[in-house]
Amino acid sequence: MSDNTYKSAGVDKEEGYQTVSKIKKVVSETHNQNVLNGIGSFGAFYQLSGYKNPVLVSGTDGVGTKLRIALDVRKYDAVGIDCFAMCANDILCHGAKPLFFLDYLACGKLDSDIAAEIIGGIAAACKETGTALIGGETAEMPGMYQVGDYDVAGFCVGVVEKDEIIDGSKIKEGQAIIGLPSSGFHSNGFSLIRKVFTDFTEEFEGKPIWETLLVPTKLYQNDISKISEKVELSGIAHITGGGLIENVPRIMPDGLSAVIDKSKINVPSVMKELMKRGEISEDEMYATFNMGVGIVIICDESDTQTVQNLVPDSMLIGTVGREEQTILLK
Repeated sequence: MSDNTYKSAGVDKEEGYQTVSKIKKVVSETHNQNVLNGIGSFGAFYQLSGYKNPVLVSGTDGVGTKLRIALDVRKYDAVGIDCFAMCANDILCHGAKPLFFLDYLACGKLDSDIAAEIIGGIAAACKETGTALIGGETAEMPGMYQVGDYDVAGFCVGVVEKDEIIDGSKIKEGQAIIGLPSSGFHSNGFSLIRKVFTDFTEEFEGKPIWETLLVPTKLYQNDISKISEKVELSGIAHITGGGLIENVPRIMPDGLSAVIDKSKINVPSVMKELMKRGEISEDEMYATFNMGVGIVIICDESDTQTVQNLVPDSMLIGTVGREEQTILLK
Protein backbone atom coordinates (compact mmCIF):
# COMPACT_ATOMS: atom_id res chain seq x y z
CA MET A 1 0.00 0.00 0.00
CA SER A 2 1.40 3.39 -1.01
CA ASP A 3 2.03 6.00 1.67
CA ASN A 4 1.00 8.72 -0.76
CA THR A 5 -1.62 10.97 0.80
CA TYR A 6 -2.53 14.61 0.33
CA LYS A 7 -0.95 15.33 3.74
CA SER A 8 2.32 13.62 2.73
CA ALA A 9 2.39 15.96 -0.31
CA GLY A 10 2.26 18.96 2.01
CA VAL A 11 -1.45 19.81 2.21
CA ASP A 12 -3.16 19.39 5.58
CA LYS A 13 -6.93 19.44 5.08
CA GLU A 14 -7.52 19.39 8.84
CA GLU A 15 -5.70 22.72 9.23
CA GLY A 16 -8.07 24.14 6.60
CA TYR A 17 -11.08 22.94 8.59
CA GLN A 18 -9.57 24.50 11.70
CA THR A 19 -9.22 27.82 9.87
CA VAL A 20 -12.91 27.81 8.91
CA SER A 21 -13.86 27.01 12.48
CA LYS A 22 -11.75 29.88 13.86
CA ILE A 23 -13.07 32.53 11.46
CA LYS A 24 -16.74 31.55 11.41
CA LYS A 25 -17.82 33.86 14.22
CA VAL A 26 -16.01 37.02 13.07
CA VAL A 27 -17.12 36.50 9.48
CA SER A 28 -20.78 35.95 10.40
CA GLU A 29 -20.71 39.21 12.40
CA THR A 30 -20.19 41.12 9.12
CA HIS A 31 -23.38 39.71 7.58
CA ASN A 32 -26.66 41.60 7.28
CA GLN A 33 -30.16 40.87 6.00
CA ASN A 34 -28.92 41.03 2.40
CA VAL A 35 -26.66 37.98 2.84
CA LEU A 36 -28.80 34.95 2.07
CA ASN A 37 -26.43 32.11 3.00
CA GLY A 38 -23.50 31.37 5.25
CA ILE A 39 -20.02 29.89 4.95
CA GLY A 40 -19.81 26.56 3.13
CA SER A 41 -21.83 27.07 -0.04
CA PHE A 42 -20.18 27.01 -3.46
CA GLY A 43 -21.25 30.61 -4.05
CA ALA A 44 -22.36 33.48 -1.83
CA PHE A 45 -25.75 35.15 -2.27
CA TYR A 46 -26.22 38.87 -1.75
CA GLN A 47 -29.63 40.47 -2.31
CA LEU A 48 -29.55 43.97 -3.80
CA SER A 49 -32.42 46.19 -2.66
CA GLY A 50 -33.31 49.81 -2.00
CA TYR A 51 -31.82 51.30 -5.20
CA LYS A 52 -33.63 52.83 -8.19
CA ASN A 53 -30.97 52.44 -10.87
CA PRO A 54 -28.03 50.65 -9.24
CA VAL A 55 -24.61 50.24 -10.83
CA LEU A 56 -22.20 47.69 -9.36
CA VAL A 57 -18.61 48.88 -8.96
CA SER A 58 -15.88 46.32 -8.30
CA GLY A 59 -12.21 46.34 -7.42
CA THR A 60 -9.47 43.84 -6.61
CA ASP A 61 -6.06 44.30 -5.00
CA GLY A 62 -3.48 42.75 -2.72
CA VAL A 63 -1.10 43.79 0.03
CA GLY A 64 2.18 43.41 -1.85
CA THR A 65 5.54 42.99 -0.12
CA LYS A 66 4.32 44.74 3.04
CA LEU A 67 3.42 41.16 3.90
CA ARG A 68 7.11 40.33 4.26
CA ILE A 69 7.40 42.66 7.25
CA ALA A 70 4.22 41.27 8.82
CA LEU A 71 5.46 37.70 8.42
CA ASP A 72 8.91 38.50 9.81
CA VAL A 73 7.56 40.18 12.96
CA ARG A 74 4.55 37.82 13.28
CA LYS A 75 1.93 40.58 13.24
CA TYR A 76 -0.80 39.60 10.82
CA ASP A 77 -4.12 41.37 11.47
CA ALA A 78 -3.02 44.75 10.07
CA VAL A 79 -2.40 43.32 6.59
CA GLY A 80 -5.95 41.96 6.60
CA ILE A 81 -7.17 45.53 7.08
CA ASP A 82 -4.82 46.62 4.26
CA CYS A 83 -6.28 44.03 1.91
CA PHE A 84 -9.80 45.30 2.41
CA ALA A 85 -8.89 48.99 2.44
CA MET A 86 -6.96 48.89 -0.83
CA CYS A 87 -10.02 47.50 -2.61
CA ALA A 88 -12.72 49.50 -0.82
CA ASN A 89 -10.88 52.82 -1.23
CA ASP A 90 -10.65 52.18 -4.98
CA ILE A 91 -14.39 51.74 -5.53
CA LEU A 92 -15.05 54.67 -3.20
CA CYS A 93 -13.49 56.88 -5.89
CA HIS A 94 -16.64 56.42 -7.96
CA GLY A 95 -19.04 57.16 -5.11
CA ALA A 96 -19.74 53.48 -4.48
CA LYS A 97 -20.60 52.08 -1.06
CA PRO A 98 -19.00 48.65 -0.49
CA LEU A 99 -21.55 45.86 -0.23
CA PHE A 100 -19.53 42.68 0.05
CA PHE A 101 -15.98 41.38 0.00
CA LEU A 102 -14.19 38.13 -0.81
CA ASP A 103 -10.64 37.24 0.19
CA TYR A 104 -7.94 34.98 -1.23
CA LEU A 105 -5.20 33.61 1.02
CA ALA A 106 -2.37 31.49 -0.40
CA CYS A 107 0.49 29.89 1.51
CA GLY A 108 3.15 27.17 1.50
CA LYS A 109 1.94 25.51 4.69
CA LEU A 110 -1.28 26.60 6.36
CA ASP A 111 -1.26 27.68 9.99
CA SER A 112 -4.85 28.17 11.07
CA ASP A 113 -3.91 30.69 13.76
CA ILE A 114 -2.11 32.93 11.24
CA ALA A 115 -4.92 32.57 8.68
CA ALA A 116 -7.52 33.40 11.32
CA GLU A 117 -5.59 36.53 12.35
CA ILE A 118 -5.32 37.79 8.76
CA ILE A 119 -8.99 37.10 8.01
CA GLY A 120 -9.92 38.60 11.37
CA GLY A 121 -8.31 41.86 10.22
CA ILE A 122 -10.33 41.75 7.00
CA ALA A 123 -13.51 41.11 8.98
CA ALA A 124 -12.81 44.02 11.35
CA ALA A 125 -12.41 46.41 8.40
CA CYS A 126 -15.59 45.03 6.80
CA LYS A 127 -17.50 45.56 10.03
CA GLU A 128 -16.29 49.16 10.34
CA THR A 129 -17.70 50.00 6.89
CA GLY A 130 -20.87 47.87 7.00
CA THR A 131 -19.52 45.48 4.38
CA ALA A 132 -20.33 41.76 4.37
CA LEU A 133 -17.43 39.31 4.16
CA ILE A 134 -19.32 36.67 2.19
CA GLY A 135 -16.67 34.35 0.81
CA GLY A 136 -13.07 33.50 0.29
CA GLU A 137 -10.49 30.91 -0.64
CA THR A 138 -7.56 29.52 1.34
CA ALA A 139 -5.03 27.79 -0.90
CA GLU A 140 -2.22 25.68 0.54
CA MET A 141 0.36 25.30 -2.23
CA PRO A 142 3.61 23.58 -1.22
CA GLY A 143 6.24 23.97 -3.90
CA MET A 144 4.77 27.29 -5.01
CA TYR A 145 5.28 29.10 -1.69
CA GLN A 146 7.87 28.49 1.01
CA VAL A 147 6.76 27.34 4.46
CA GLY A 148 5.87 30.50 6.39
CA ASP A 149 5.06 32.55 3.28
CA TYR A 150 1.56 33.93 2.67
CA ASP A 151 -0.06 36.05 -0.01
CA VAL A 152 -3.29 37.97 0.52
CA ALA A 153 -5.64 39.50 -2.04
CA GLY A 154 -9.27 40.51 -2.12
CA PHE A 155 -12.23 41.48 -4.25
CA CYS A 156 -14.80 44.14 -3.33
CA VAL A 157 -18.18 44.90 -4.86
CA GLY A 158 -20.04 48.12 -4.15
CA VAL A 159 -23.04 49.99 -5.48
CA VAL A 160 -23.89 53.53 -6.58
CA GLU A 161 -26.95 55.06 -8.15
CA LYS A 162 -26.25 55.60 -11.85
CA ASP A 163 -26.89 59.35 -11.67
CA GLU A 164 -24.52 59.68 -8.69
CA ILE A 165 -21.43 58.07 -10.27
CA ILE A 166 -18.26 60.12 -9.76
CA ASP A 167 -15.95 59.77 -12.76
CA GLY A 168 -14.14 63.11 -13.03
CA SER A 169 -16.26 64.36 -15.93
CA LYS A 170 -17.62 67.25 -13.82
CA ILE A 171 -14.18 68.59 -12.85
CA LYS A 172 -13.82 72.26 -13.83
CA GLU A 173 -11.01 74.79 -13.96
CA GLY A 174 -10.60 76.68 -10.69
CA GLN A 175 -11.91 73.90 -8.46
CA ALA A 176 -10.08 73.03 -5.24
CA ILE A 177 -7.88 69.96 -4.79
CA ILE A 178 -8.01 68.68 -1.21
CA GLY A 179 -5.93 65.88 0.27
CA LEU A 180 -7.17 63.59 3.02
CA PRO A 181 -4.18 62.43 5.08
CA SER A 182 -2.83 58.91 4.83
CA SER A 183 -2.04 56.78 7.88
CA GLY A 184 1.45 56.11 6.54
CA PHE A 185 2.82 54.21 3.57
CA HIS A 186 -0.46 52.26 3.24
CA SER A 187 0.37 49.25 1.00
CA ASN A 188 2.62 50.62 -1.71
CA GLY A 189 6.35 50.96 -2.28
CA PHE A 190 7.42 48.33 0.23
CA SER A 191 10.04 46.75 -2.01
CA LEU A 192 11.93 50.06 -1.83
CA ILE A 193 11.11 50.54 1.87
CA ARG A 194 12.55 47.11 2.70
CA LYS A 195 15.67 47.88 0.68
CA VAL A 196 16.35 50.96 2.84
CA PHE A 197 15.02 49.82 6.23
CA THR A 198 16.66 46.42 6.62
CA ASP A 199 16.28 46.01 10.40
CA PHE A 200 12.59 46.11 11.34
CA THR A 201 13.43 46.05 15.06
CA GLU A 202 15.42 49.32 15.00
CA GLU A 203 13.93 52.11 17.06
CA PHE A 204 12.12 54.96 15.31
CA GLU A 205 10.40 57.67 17.35
CA GLY A 206 10.44 55.55 20.49
CA LYS A 207 9.22 52.20 19.13
CA PRO A 208 10.34 49.46 16.73
CA ILE A 209 10.10 50.78 13.18
CA TRP A 210 7.96 47.82 12.11
CA GLU A 211 5.11 49.27 14.17
CA THR A 212 5.18 52.42 12.03
CA LEU A 213 5.58 50.50 8.77
CA LEU A 214 2.68 48.16 9.53
CA VAL A 215 0.11 50.85 10.38
CA PRO A 216 -2.78 49.71 8.17
CA THR A 217 -4.16 51.58 5.18
CA LYS A 218 -6.74 54.14 6.27
CA LEU A 219 -10.38 53.48 5.43
CA TYR A 220 -11.93 56.58 3.88
CA GLN A 221 -15.56 55.45 3.65
CA ASN A 222 -16.77 57.40 6.68
CA ASP A 223 -14.92 60.63 5.77
CA ILE A 224 -16.17 60.58 2.17
CA SER A 225 -19.73 59.82 3.31
CA LYS A 226 -19.70 62.81 5.67
CA ILE A 227 -18.32 65.11 2.99
CA SER A 228 -20.71 63.85 0.28
CA GLU A 229 -23.73 64.71 2.42
CA LYS A 230 -22.74 68.41 2.38
CA VAL A 231 -20.59 68.86 -0.74
CA GLU A 232 -20.84 67.77 -4.38
CA LEU A 233 -17.60 66.02 -5.26
CA SER A 234 -16.41 66.24 -8.86
CA GLY A 235 -13.57 63.76 -8.53
CA ILE A 236 -11.93 61.36 -6.08
CA ALA A 237 -8.53 59.67 -6.51
CA HIS A 238 -7.06 56.94 -4.32
CA ILE A 239 -3.33 57.62 -4.02
CA THR A 240 -1.73 54.20 -4.31
CA GLY A 241 1.31 52.94 -6.26
CA GLY A 242 2.71 55.76 -8.38
CA GLY A 243 1.71 58.39 -5.84
CA LEU A 244 0.04 61.67 -6.73
CA ILE A 245 1.90 61.80 -10.05
CA GLU A 246 0.23 58.70 -11.49
CA ASN A 247 -3.13 58.61 -9.71
CA VAL A 248 -4.48 62.16 -9.86
CA PRO A 249 -4.24 62.33 -13.70
CA ARG A 250 -6.51 59.27 -13.88
CA ILE A 251 -9.50 61.46 -13.03
CA MET A 252 -8.59 64.66 -14.89
CA PRO A 253 -10.59 65.52 -18.05
CA ASP A 254 -8.70 66.36 -21.25
CA GLY A 255 -7.30 69.89 -21.22
CA LEU A 256 -7.28 70.28 -17.44
CA SER A 257 -4.46 69.74 -15.00
CA ALA A 258 -3.93 69.35 -11.27
CA VAL A 259 -1.64 72.09 -9.97
CA ILE A 260 -0.37 70.95 -6.58
CA ASP A 261 1.66 72.91 -4.02
CA LYS A 262 3.96 70.45 -2.23
CA SER A 263 4.48 72.89 0.65
CA LYS A 264 0.83 72.37 1.64
CA ILE A 265 1.33 68.61 2.15
CA ASN A 266 2.13 67.24 5.61
CA VAL A 267 4.70 64.57 4.75
CA PRO A 268 5.00 61.92 7.50
CA SER A 269 8.33 61.85 9.35
CA VAL A 270 8.97 58.21 8.39
CA MET A 271 8.82 59.16 4.71
CA LYS A 272 11.30 61.98 5.30
CA GLU A 273 13.57 59.49 7.07
CA LEU A 274 13.29 57.03 4.17
CA MET A 275 14.13 59.76 1.67
CA LYS A 276 17.16 60.91 3.69
CA ARG A 277 18.55 57.50 4.54
CA GLY A 278 18.02 56.01 1.11
CA GLU A 279 19.24 59.15 -0.67
CA ILE A 280 16.04 59.02 -2.71
CA SER A 281 15.18 62.03 -4.87
CA GLU A 282 12.04 63.99 -4.12
CA ASP A 283 10.75 63.22 -7.63
CA GLU A 284 11.16 59.49 -6.99
CA MET A 285 9.40 59.78 -3.63
CA TYR A 286 6.39 61.56 -5.15
CA ALA A 287 6.27 59.04 -8.00
CA THR A 288 6.29 56.06 -5.61
CA PHE A 289 4.59 56.93 -2.30
CA ASN A 290 1.44 58.78 -1.22
CA MET A 291 3.62 61.29 0.70
CA GLY A 292 0.93 61.73 3.33
CA VAL A 293 -2.07 62.08 1.01
CA GLY A 294 -4.24 58.95 0.92
CA ILE A 295 -7.20 60.33 -1.01
CA VAL A 296 -7.57 63.42 -3.21
CA ILE A 297 -10.98 65.03 -3.64
CA ILE A 298 -11.94 67.80 -6.06
CA CYS A 299 -14.80 70.19 -5.33
CA ASP A 300 -15.82 73.81 -5.81
CA GLU A 301 -13.48 76.28 -4.12
CA SER A 302 -16.45 77.64 -2.14
CA ASP A 303 -16.85 74.24 -0.44
CA THR A 304 -13.28 74.08 0.85
CA GLN A 305 -14.08 75.36 4.34
CA THR A 306 -16.98 72.92 4.69
CA VAL A 307 -14.68 70.00 3.86
CA GLN A 308 -12.05 71.20 6.32
CA ASN A 309 -14.68 71.59 9.04
CA LEU A 310 -15.86 68.02 8.44
CA VAL A 311 -12.34 66.57 8.20
CA PRO A 312 -10.11 68.95 10.21
CA ASP A 313 -6.81 67.35 9.16
CA SER A 314 -7.60 67.62 5.43
CA MET A 315 -5.20 69.73 3.35
CA LEU A 316 -5.97 72.25 0.60
CA ILE A 317 -3.10 71.26 -1.69
CA GLY A 318 -3.93 72.75 -5.08
CA THR A 319 -6.32 73.84 -7.79
CA VAL A 320 -7.52 72.64 -11.17
CA GLY A 321 -5.81 74.61 -13.93
CA ARG A 322 -4.76 74.45 -17.57
CA GLU A 323 -1.11 73.46 -17.82
CA GLU A 324 0.73 71.42 -20.42
CA GLN A 325 1.13 68.57 -17.96
CA THR A 326 -1.87 66.71 -16.52
CA ILE A 327 -0.31 67.20 -13.11
CA LEU A 328 2.15 69.84 -11.97
CA LEU A 329 3.85 69.62 -8.58
CA LYS A 330 5.58 72.82 -7.55
